[in-house]
Amino acid sequence: MKRPIVVSITGASGAVYAIRLLEVLLAQRRHVHLIISPAGATVLNHELGLEVDPKCFAPEQLRLVLPDSSPELLEFHVHTDYLAAPASGSYLTSGMVVCPCSGGTLSAIAQGTSRNLIQRAADVHLKERRKLILVPRETPLSLVYIENMHRACAAGAVILPAMPGWYHGVRSVDDLVDFVVARILDQLAVEHELSRRWGAE
Repeated sequence: MKRPIVVSITGASGAVYAIRLLEVLLAQRRHVHLIISPAGATVLNHELGLEVDPKCFAPEQLRLVLPDSSPELLEFHVHTDYLAAPASGSYLTSGMVVCPCSGGTLSAIAQGTSRNLIQRAADVHLKERRKLILVPRETPLSLVYIENMHRACAAGAVILPAMPGWYHGVRSVDDLVDFVVARILDQLAVEHELSRRWGAE
């Protein structure tokens, strides 16, 4: 049986990457634990036109745009719930993705100063030596930001910036989104056909 995957959405631009990632994981019948920060909910509203209440997140709001999002597959957690399964190292997962990863979340993960469930779950994945994928989307990068990425990487995280490539025959924005999501899925060892691999026929 495949272990669940933790997905967190925080307050950086690029919510479309998270939604596409969730679509693919759910379509493949993967069990997902989803945690959305209040700032992440605000970004979902602003960028995707979702009516998600940052102060009182309701799972039904996001289920409207996610096919295959049955409660058996998609499990929501309030970002302040330290009793949720992903808060414990004894709960086994296939990995965690923070997508997009805000500068504040990156800083907390890099410094080990967890103040919510997202940061705690990331800390758990680091200490248990499980896959932790951080997807920052920021430019330009300050020295503080770069140092935090270095620190997180040294601790065991995979830094996977939302930087799509153009060599695979881009025809739409969706192709660019799929490029980044494909790289995330590769890190999670999840099979996909989102983009043509270099050297493939």
